[in-house]
Amino acid sequence: MKRLFLSLIMIWSVVIISAQTSSFMKKLAALDGVSGVEKLDSNTFPEKYLIRVRQNVDGDTPDKGTFNQRVVVGYKGEDRPTVIVTEGYYADYALSPSYIEELCRLFDANMVFCEYRYFGPSTPEPCDWTYMTVGNSLRDLHHVNQTLRQVFKGKWISTGISKGGQTTMFYRAYYPDDVDVSVSYVAPLNKRVEDGRHEPFLSKKVGTKEEREAVLAAQMHLMERKADILPQWEAYCKSHDYSYRVPMADIYDYCVMEYPFALWQWGTPVSVIPSADASDEVWLKHFIEVSSPDYFSHPNRYMPFFVQAAKELGYYGYDNKPFRKLCSVKRPKHYLRDVMLTEELCNLKFDKSLYKHTRRYLKKNDPRHIFIYGEIDPWSSSGVAGWLDCSRKLNMRVYVQPRGSHTARIGNMPEQMKNEIIGRITRWLYE
Repeated sequence: MKRLFLSLIMIWSVVIISAQTSSFMKKLAALDGVSGVEKLDSNTFPEKYLIRVRQNVDGDTPDKGTFNQRVVVGYKGEDRPTVIVTEGYYADYALSPSYIEELCRLFDANMVFCEYRYFGPSTPEPCDWTYMTVGNSLRDLHHVNQTLRQVFKGKWISTGISKGGQTTMFYRAYYPDDVDVSVSYVAPLNKRVEDGRHEPFLSKKVGTKEEREAVLAAQMHLMERKADILPQWEAYCKSHDYSYRVPMADIYDYCVMEYPFALWQWGTPVSVIPSADASDEVWLKHFIEVSSPDYFSHPNRYMPFFVQAAKELGYYGYDNKPFRKLCSVKRPKHYLRDVMLTEELCNLKFDKSLYKHTRRYLKKNDPRHIFIYGEIDPWSSSGVAGWLDCSRKLNMRVYVQPRGSHTARIGNMPEQMKNEIIGRITRWLYE
């Protein structure tokens, strides 16, 4: 009898869960503008779905056409907090059954993960770069927010990493009432195509003096042995079908210039740099691991980002002064235009309006917004930490992880910082 009773309870529980699942899925499918609701496997959410939200290609009217934006929805409960992930690129990894965004895990929250327009299946047809603007991407987020607020009734948090962290920042500046809390991870705010703050950071500020000297010595070594390493490097590029707009020797130089940014961005220990007497093969392997030549190749899956960098987001420059005499590239200025973009996109003009509006908003206002940076991450040099004074603000806070890289997150912060961040967000969500 006891076993029968337990079996009946288990069967009844399955029936209830199935009913709940069916009920929420029906609510998603019934939302205006939502199509193709697809159930996903998940071991992190009770229910998880891939939906497509119809978006206008430009502005608030469908005159220029529409497209479907991929959005991944993780369900914890309609009255739970909801995290809208302002991804800057593709949504592919959010489809994994094991994926859960950090804030969703910390606060047992729903997830609304938005793929950025012009990436993957979220690309309008035809692909007209005119409408690849931050303003349009923020309108996409606003539309997703307003649509899914019909089913998610709790407080909302926006968050993103790197370009996604930028997007979180812009989203708060242009739609300040869409969310209750914002968390931007490792988000730069660049003021021009080649911002100008990254090069002196890498040459004079990052790490220790000895570490900076070791990195520069590695660059010099790669340039001095270029004639020996280049043939093997070219063979590697050809074996991977990499194609470039400029000669291979120039791309080698650009990879040497990219080397310090890439090394510090991901927190690669300086101790892994080979010794000066190591073989060409050892240096080649290290060089490719740190500064891979696929970054400059065409076609490039990150072309939508390079377009935005040239138009509104800005980027970083290169400094080759210490080894210019050894370079085939004598003046690397405008490399984004000359190397990264296609020829038909070379004449894009940079607009500072986004930078000015966002900076002005953050200085004059005090939203519930947390910024997280890594101390040795080159992107931190163009982040808000250098100029945003939070000492007189009640809400906004900037946290810099000591010796942290582009992988700085709440979970790997020093214990005191982590507890402070979690406590602050908890108060905002439940007060």
